[in-house]
Amino acid sequence: MRDVRDDGAMTWTAPEVTREDFPLDLPERQALEAFITWHRQTLLWKVAGLTGEQLVRRAIPTSTMTLLGIVRHMAQVERHWWRHRVAGQDIPNLYLDDDEWNRLDPDLAAQDYQQLLDEWPAADAVAARYGLDHTFDRYGESWSIRTLYLHLIEEWARHNGHADLLRETIDGATGE
Repeated sequence: MRDVRDDGAMTWTAPEVTREDFPLDLPERQALEAFITWHRQTLLWKVAGLTGEQLVRRAIPTSTMTLLGIVRHMAQVERHWWRHRVAGQDIPNLYLDDDEWNRLDPDLAAQDYQQLLDEWPAADAVAARYGLDHTFDRYGESWSIRTLYLHLIEEWARHNGHADLLRETIDGATGE
């Protein structure tokens, strides 16, 4: 969504989203996928209606954490785990040396948001190729796909908790 700023320039606003409920008696693989999807939708829900300028706002001046930083970080997390680690794809990182937190440009918020959306089908395509018991190497340690799903649910939940606090400091919006 694009709006006109006071200075006449166009500004992007994150679109509204709906989080989809799912049954809690799903088979294991479907339940893991459903929780990841719900957490992905939760982050989009937390940034919905905010402009690029709002998404780069820091709640705590000494912290580099912002909503746009979380969006960028989670795109990198999905790429790193699924495409680099599991599939062994030789593709570049999205951000180097924690740049997802530091090099924020409100005018590129729409592009960063789209990068997150684009990463999901690529990650899901990798995930679909492997059973839950399949293992892969992470710095000499063997991980199963099952463990990776659990780790990513934790990662999403942790950052969605950060997003709750960040969103509340921006406009007072709260919610699960």
